[in-house]
Amino acid sequence: MKKLPIGIYTFEKIREDNFYYVDKTDYIAQLAEQAGYYFLSRPRRFGKSLFVDTLKCAFEGRQGLFQGLYLENNWDFDKTYPVLSFSLGRGRVNSLEELNTNILSMLDGQAEKHAISCKNELVANRFAELVQGLYAKTKQRVVILIDEYDKPILDNLEDEQKAAEMRDGLKNFYSVLKDSDQYIKFCFITGVSKFSRVSIFSDLNNLKDISLDSRMGAICGYTQSELENTFAERLSGVDLEELAAWYNGYNFMGEENVYNPFDVLLFLDSQELGNYWFESATPSFLVKLLSRNKVYLPDLEHIEIDQNMLSSFDLEQILPEAVLFQSGYLTIKNVEEMAPGQRLLTLDFPNQEVRVSLNMHLLNYLSGAPSKTSSLRYRMIKALRQENMEQVKKHFQALFSSIPYEWYTKSKMDEYEGYYASVVYAFLASLGFDIRPEPSSSHGKADLVLDTGQAVYVLEFKVVELVGDGGKAITQIKEQGYHQQYVQVGRKVILVGMDFSKQERNLAGFEFEYI
Repeated sequence: MKKLPIGIYTFEKIREDNFYYVDKTDYIAQLAEQAGYYFLSRPRRFGKSLFVDTLKCAFEGRQGLFQGLYLENNWDFDKTYPVLSFSLGRGRVNSLEELNTNILSMLDGQAEKHAISCKNELVANRFAELVQGLYAKTKQRVVILIDEYDKPILDNLEDEQKAAEMRDGLKNFYSVLKDSDQYIKFCFITGVSKFSRVSIFSDLNNLKDISLDSRMGAICGYTQSELENTFAERLSGVDLEELAAWYNGYNFMGEENVYNPFDVLLFLDSQELGNYWFESATPSFLVKLLSRNKVYLPDLEHIEIDQNMLSSFDLEQILPEAVLFQSGYLTIKNVEEMAPGQRLLTLDFPNQEVRVSLNMHLLNYLSGAPSKTSSLRYRMIKALRQENMEQVKKHFQALFSSIPYEWYTKSKMDEYEGYYASVVYAFLASLGFDIRPEPSSSHGKADLVLDTGQAVYVLEFKVVELVGDGGKAITQIKEQGYHQQYVQVGRKVILVGMDFSKQERNLAGFEFEYI
């Protein structure tokens, strides 16, 4: 049985040591056919680095590595090009001085590899000297590959001043590309985000962003057919529907959804579902950004946004929706053509892993009591499955009681009415049930609908000054008929009215009714 490439491997290592490899080399042929400058944005751990290394081997003419792959018979391996390959993904850079030192070290490494002498001390001058020297030596235009171009910026997003220093420091490096066009054959750059004020995007008029090009939708990640064909021997006995629900669902304007490779490989190794991708990084900056912007969490399940707003963002005005999408916590679920050149995109969680894990993380942040919410989650799952409404009420009260008073004061959450509904939503969404915020019906919208498989809970929230009983919320559900669509299909339906007191900072009223 072949080996699973769990970890960071070069294309050469994977091919020579009999690892599984999903053939993406047809994309290389498409890109090289129209030689130019390309930028690809994808979330972390999506296979960008492996694709870059595969590009490197192709341009270097390493034909033996492509045996049995698409490129074997669709590439001129007799024609080779000098390749300069850089990755800014190694380690964490904490200052402009460290950034420049790292870049100079990479330039020196490439110069040594190609036996080029570079004497300039400044980053931009040494890069230009390397490109021109390699062109002069080989009489061939140079291929430049830059992986994770934005990591020094992303690592410092919580400190806007430091992130701006990284952004401005990178300009020296990337600005060389514009002035070296006559020496460059092909350029491919990857990253997670597209920062609008980095000169690589403002100066390079011929840079083509293929991140949302429908033809490149599956350039990284595994489609369903790729998964089943490549890993057939590892999928025996696997519930493919459950696997897809947990890890499939990413879409970048392509015809097919794709799986995150990192999740798939770790699942195939352990044969157990886990939050592998989510747990590989802590989205602390993102959580704070959502809180600072008072994002109403139920809205994350259905965000409508102009496509142009997803393509880039600026450090001085970071759009939460753009960060969520570019970092992989939301993905494209629908595209609507509003007018020529204007597309309205609908964003949602890609799959269960992200929905459950992110909401669990958000809940811990919003409540300020992660140790207590963890045990409450499992007790709530049991109560909802048993339809034990007294226990459901008790667990909601315990949830809000566990939030320290200082937490409200510190974050001024008592001034944010959506906070109460956001906590309830994050709590319930983290349980793994089917949850639908404000689902539309012919009668209007309920605040939240939760489906355990055995019963459907229709919830309505209200914020009161001091004391409530939940009765008004129940009445609204019945008068507006929010629950009718579930009754008609013969499901057990439970109406839940919840009142939250801003003064008491807790559940002030709770009523339920079986239908």
